[in-house]
Order: sequence, then C-alpha cells, then structure tokens
Amino acid sequence: MPGLRVAVIGGGWAGLAAAVEATLRGHAVTLYEMAPQLGGRARRVDVGGLALDNGQHILIGAYAQTLRLMQIVGVDERRAFVRTPLRLSGPDGRGLHLPAGAPMLAFTRGVMAHPTWPLRARLALLTAAGAWALRGFRCAEQTTVAQLTRHMPTAVRQDLIDPLCVAALNTPAREASGQVFLRVLRDALFTGPGSADLLLPRVRLTELLPGPAAGWLLASGAQLQQSMRVETIAPSRDGWAVDEAQFDRIVIATSAVEAARLARAVAPAWADLAAGLRYEPIMTVYAHAEGTRLPQPMLSLSSDDERQPAQFVFDHGQLGGLDGLLAFVISGAQPWLDRGVDATREATLAQARRQLAPHLRSPLQPLQVLTEKRATFRCTPALRRPAGRIARGLFAAGDYVAGPYPATLEGAVRSGIEAVDAMGDAA
Repeated sequence: MPGLRVAVIGGGWAGLAAAVEATLRGHAVTLYEMAPQLGGRARRVDVGGLALDNGQHILIGAYAQTLRLMQIVGVDERRAFVRTPLRLSGPDGRGLHLPAGAPMLAFTRGVMAHPTWPLRARLALLTAAGAWALRGFRCAEQTTVAQLTRHMPTAVRQDLIDPLCVAALNTPAREASGQVFLRVLRDALFTGPGSADLLLPRVRLTELLPGPAAGWLLASGAQLQQSMRVETIAPSRDGWAVDEAQFDRIVIATSAVEAARLARAVAPAWADLAAGLRYEPIMTVYAHAEGTRLPQPMLSLSSDDERQPAQFVFDHGQLGGLDGLLAFVISGAQPWLDRGVDATREATLAQARRQLAPHLRSPLQPLQVLTEKRATFRCTPALRRPAGRIARGLFAAGDYVAGPYPATLEGAVRSGIEAVDAMGDAA
C-alpha cells in the first residue's frame, strides 16, 4: 500500500498503538488528542506534589503486542517493570504462587503447593482447568463466571476466581462473561513460559508508554495535535475530512461515547451500539504509612460489598515511588461509589488497618481517592461490542471494540494495530 494520510483521533493507548503502527508502515500520521496530555485513562496525575497514576495497571507476560510496542518506542522492560512469576499473596504471605517453567506444569505445581486449600479443593481446580482446556477454553455464550465455577469449592472461588475475575474484567463474577474470562485464563496461564508473569510498573504510566511514544512519533515525522477536540468527520472527494483537514483514512481511538458522537452522522447503527455500552468504575485510595514495606509489591486483600472495598494493595515504595505510599484498588466499584467517596475511603482505611496491621509501621494517613467512573465497559455475557470497521476508510480502536479481550491495555493496543491492518482492505 502506498503511503496514506492517516488521522488518528485520540491519544490513549489504542490511539498511540495505531499511530505508531501506521507510521512504521510508511503512512503520514496526524494524531489528535483533546486533552493536554496523552495516555487516556492510563496516565500520570499529579496530586499535592505527588506523581501518581490514574489507577493501577498490571501487565502480564502474555501482553505480547503491548510489550512489542514499548520496545519499538524505546522502553526498557527491565527498567520499567518489576517482573515476577504470578503471586497472589495475602498479607500473611500465603496464596497461589506459580513457579517458573512450562505453563501447565507450573500451574499444577502452584495449585498443589497452595498452603491453605484442602486437597479436595486443589484437585477440583485442576480438574476444572483440564476440562476447560479440553473444550478449547470455551463455554456457552450466556454463561457467567459464577455459573462457570459454581461447582468449585468456596475457598477457590473466594481466593482465586473472584479476585481474578474482577481484576481482569472489572465486572463481578455473578455478572461477568465466562467466555471472556476463559480467554484471559488461556492466554495468561497456558500460552507459554512467562505468560502468567506479573509486570508491575516501576515508572508512572505516562513514562511507561505515552511519553516515549510521543517522542518516537515526533522523531519519525508524525504530527501531534494536543488540546484539540475534533468537531466533525465527514466523507470527502479525496477520502475523509477531519474538520477542515483531508485524509485517506481515519482511526477513531477515543472513548466509546466520543466515538459515537463523531461517527453518528456516518454510521448511526454503529454509534448506537457504541453509545449503549454500560460501564463499571474503578476507585483507587492512596494512603501513606511512614516506614511501611509490605511483604510483596502487590498483595491481594479479603474484600466484600459490606465493609472491605479493596481487592488489592500496591506498595509504591517497592515500585519506584515514595516509601510507604500504598494504593488500594477497588474494581467493580459501583456499590462503593454509590455510598460516596468519604465512606469508601474510611472503609478502605479500616480494612487496611485490620488486614495489614502486622506490616504498618506508622499510622495510615489518607492522601487521595481517584475515581474513574467509566473505567471499563461491563463485560457481561453475550455482549455486542462495536466492530473495528465503521465505514469504508473509517475505523475504530479502543478497549471496547469487538474482540476476545476485556477492557485491558493489551486489548486497546491490539485494536489499534488491527485498525491499521484493516486499512489495506479499504483501499
């Protein structure tokens, strides 16, 4: 394909992936972003003189396209991440710990070595995993995660299934898609050595990709238009018009709501589908306890809908941040958001004081509660998601676009690359 004039509207991770990929293929790229900073919902924010992230994002070894993109723009994985085998440890240090090695063997060894599950529970999980593998990690489209795992022992569901589900899909197990959950498990646990490894960022999210990608794009001849909201797109004699500028192809990589606004005049049915998605919030409670160092950079916490909001806590002192800075993550946070920020903060601090008592070296002081009300779409069974192709020469990219993954960084990056792949079909 000869070099095309490509407009990418939106500078989140999907838009950056599309812009980098299109530039690599020799296209002339202009990236539009309405905000003054790039990164979308995965970016750095500054609060009270502290550099924080707008939520905590974990990568795993199976995020092949995200890691490839970072390598292209010059990110050194060893400097940017703390990489460890999968460890879902509680505050007491016990939990599911996968050793290095071949995926199936590592999973089996990790499950059989679990220190608190009875033998019956460990065998039940291995039996279920074997059955899922035999079925190609597929289930009926209407099945929820709760239905998929209903015969598992309570301890396995509470300690493993429910936390993994809400972390990966940001949707409670009783409402989450069993099919998408199985796809995540397949790719994370069974695709190759290191696929289940945790990659915990030790730099802020803006420095992890948006900053390096912006520098790479500028050095490669792309144009970046920040603090600029695109008002209209429309077909033109030469291809497509973005406001007054002419392009051969457009990739809309904004939020689904903004994409629906831009595409409505061209593809109303697509816009209706994008605008109709429902969302689930994520809340992050930041607090500080001087001198505190947790046993691991990330710990899982016992959580419920009544008095214990957070499912995970991150120790930023072990991730390149301020010593004693702790981030408590509440996924599937709508019930807590309904109670209000103040109530959620107090419940989280009380939970932390109970569960982390042996590790806190000073009183826990609240810093900030960050709320992303539309953090991810609700990943429910048989959900219809908008296609990546909107019209001839017009494409969508974003973690909400139809695909096998939930709303993750990898899903966003893949959608951007796939939009560029599809440009050849529109020639």
